[in-house]
Amino acid sequence: MTDDEWGAGAHIGNPLTGEVRVCDSLCSTCVFHPGNLMNLEPGRVAGMVRDAVADEGHITCHQTLGTQEPAMCAGFYRHPIGNARSLFLRFLRAGIGVIKWITPTKD
Repeated sequence: MTDDEWGAGAHIGNPLTGEVRVCDSLCSTCVFHPGNLMNLEPGRVAGMVRDAVADEGHITCHQTLGTQEPAMCAGFYRHPIGNARSLFLRFLRAGIGVIKWITPTKD
């Protein structure tokens, strides 16, 4: 995997260590919780998943955006289609890299 591929998206991967950061739990306002805690437009989460799957990407936990350790959203990680199609997760399943579990914190 090249440095550009490790750095794709929100930089959840570290090319020096081979780690891919993934949240170990849903954050308090995760869009994958039941209800609409973030007051998103109807269909917005489905669209986010659809776009991430189409790009073989991921959804970054919004509570980790702008931090030193942005991480893949636990809800996306648990999503059966998202998990199957994410390029980072496919590399991990192939033995390339390791997961670094991150606990999302509230600011």
